[in-house]
Amino acid sequence: MNVTRAMGAAMRRIHVGNALSAFGLGFTVPYLYVYVAQVRGLGAMTAGLVLAVFAVAALIVLPFAGRAIVRRGPLPVLLAALVTAALGALSLGLAGNAAAVLLSAAALGAGQAVMQPALATMIVDCSTADTRSRAFAMQFFLQNLGLGIGGLIGGHLVDVTRVSSFTLLFAIEAAMFLLLVVVMATVRMPHSPRIEDAPAESAKGSWKQLLGNRAMVQLCVLGFVLFFACYGQFESGLSAYGVEAAGISTSALGTALAANTLMIVVAQFAVLKFVERRRRSRVIAAVGLIWAVAWLTAGYAGLGHGSQEMATAAFVSTYALFGLGEAMLSPTVAPLVADLAPEGMAGQYNSAFALVKQLALAVGPAVGGPLGASLHAPYIVTFLLFSLGITVLALRLGRGLTPVQDRPWLARGSRVVTRGGAPAEPVAAEA
Repeated sequence: MNVTRAMGAAMRRIHVGNALSAFGLGFTVPYLYVYVAQVRGLGAMTAGLVLAVFAVAALIVLPFAGRAIVRRGPLPVLLAALVTAALGALSLGLAGNAAAVLLSAAALGAGQAVMQPALATMIVDCSTADTRSRAFAMQFFLQNLGLGIGGLIGGHLVDVTRVSSFTLLFAIEAAMFLLLVVVMATVRMPHSPRIEDAPAESAKGSWKQLLGNRAMVQLCVLGFVLFFACYGQFESGLSAYGVEAAGISTSALGTALAANTLMIVVAQFAVLKFVERRRRSRVIAAVGLIWAVAWLTAGYAGLGHGSQEMATAAFVSTYALFGLGEAMLSPTVAPLVADLAPEGMAGQYNSAFALVKQLALAVGPAVGGPLGASLHAPYIVTFLLFSLGITVLALRLGRGLTPVQDRPWLARGSRVVTRGGAPAEPVAAEA
């Protein structure tokens, strides 16, 4: 059964919201370091602290965000996050000293972090088990498109000799978030169970319930490895390795990042047709193998004896292969998180998974950066093994999933699958 007309209208606004938020972030994220360290003259140390504050703010707010989404619904939480992020962006553009910059970054980081599980839960509430993979694929597509376009336009607006150009950039980002408040305030969400509809539980109890779901715990471990071995290396270890070991120029590094985004944008829906009728656990396992090939290609770029042109081509291909894997994961992992969640608990599960992602993104650069810059062969071997570990963990996860969780097309027409995508009977047995 297809989504209702109301759910379809809400989903369209949610996708517009995803694109707008990504567009706004694309304006500023690539230029944060330059803005703080050079334009404001606060130095590399403060710029590094700003990036750390983003991660810390996310880690602090996400455990509370899930509970708030369950109790209040995702829309009010999203609106609060957007206002917080808008204030953070605007104040960051006006901040002239280290304290103001760090406080502004904390507000922007916290708001940005809460947007992710809130929007993901809205997608869950406005989709069925049969349409959820396509909805999350569209979300990922629009996010990458928005980030790419925002970064491209932002790069033409900024001028490191003029503070006002960066103030304009952050003001545009804040305006995007406030425009998104207006758009999302018009969304009419379908009724979905809230915590008030069920027997009262403490926050501690809901986390205990989540940790008692063995499949969800396995997925969180798998998710940590996924984000640590891929996303956590893009702008830290892998780029340092490319520059130091492969002699990649900064322009070639930009080309590699563009190849990653282009692969996602071009391949997303072709890949979706491929993965929709395949077991989720095996799709994730295949991603591990693709990323293992990507790390071998990176190894050739930096450790092989080919020409500089061959090394550059191999390095760009590495980022493209990572993009192919990302396109396969977007319609697979996020819907699986939703399908593992008991009725009314999608917000808690989305926030828990977002927390795992943030931990991996915090630890990944700290480990990968020094390795990639100086220990080239150990770096490649380490992350090649992590990629093969993804395959092993995914196959192991598959053995703990119900048939409907691993093969969602079986849910078509089934009354066992409830709103929120979690098969009521099997999940109750697992939790």
